[in-house]
Amino acid sequence: MKQSVFESHHQPQWHAFAEQLKLLEQGKAKAGDMAEFPHHYRRLCQHLALAQERGYSSYLVDPLQQLALRGHQQLYRHRSRLGANVVSFILAGFPRLVREQWLFVAIASALFFGSLAGIALLVYLFPDLIYSIVSPQQVAEMQSMYDPDASRLGRAAERASSEDWMMFGYYVMHNVGIAFQTFAAGLLFGLGSVFFLIFNGLIIGAVSGHLTGIGYGQTFWSFVIGHGAFELTAIALAGAAGLQLGWALIAPGALARSESLRLAARKSVQMLCGVMVFLLIAAFIEAYWSSTTRITPEVKYLVGAVLWLLVAAYLIFAGRARHAPE
Repeated sequence: MKQSVFESHHQPQWHAFAEQLKLLEQGKAKAGDMAEFPHHYRRLCQHLALAQERGYSSYLVDPLQQLALRGHQQLYRHRSRLGANVVSFILAGFPRLVREQWLFVAIASALFFGSLAGIALLVYLFPDLIYSIVSPQQVAEMQSMYDPDASRLGRAAERASSEDWMMFGYYVMHNVGIAFQTFAAGLLFGLGSVFFLIFNGLIIGAVSGHLTGIGYGQTFWSFVIGHGAFELTAIALAGAAGLQLGWALIAPGALARSESLRLAARKSVQMLCGVMVFLLIAAFIEAYWSSTTRITPEVKYLVGAVLWLLVAAYLIFAGRARHAPE
């Protein structure tokens, strides 16, 4: 095919592609403009390859090369939105999802925090009750970890402060395991999530009631108040995500259970992603802030109160504004 025929045949397509590129480069393109862009880009690259193979003049090849280069930049610039999507989800998508699933969140929070507070009070009033929930060996270990004379809190005495990074990894793995267990157990028609919410609440509550009763309360509460804002909230939210899975199986409505579960899993998995972010933050605070004894309990209480308020404000208010990232 002669160059003139080739050029006249495909010129309208090149012109349309150039106009689309211009809109993309100026940021004026509509959301749907990218749908056919990869196809148009591949077609332009095919035309460029044919022009080079047939030895067409540089007056044709060079402009096509420029279009292809600009197209490549726009194509991969628009594909690389993972970072922006992650930021958007953290800043707005996750708190909106928590509010959207408020009923499951409320039920999970009542089960977890209710069992925690209830057993903490009972163990405080009836000290021997602790041994019906936690083994004597674990009780002794907890007393050692939160002894006011310990050099580092929340860990065995032989672990030095230089191992903070190792403890960070341990806390991440431990807390993620609890959260995932609480979430995945929701597949047992929600009963598994209910069990683990209450179970974890009982364990944490029993330990807190016991340590408070023996005079280690200031050491214990000043340790947990900081990272607890993220960690305890994350456990409740993981349970809420699991309850949503269970409800999809119990009450699928007009849908088949498999389809109902698939739809519920989309939001539940998104909720779990937000939970993972909370647990990473909690692990960092626990390893590098909560465990230190160089900071007075009063300062830890103040910082912890601020963190609880920030978490509450984030979940209640973030993502409400119209200009919040989508």
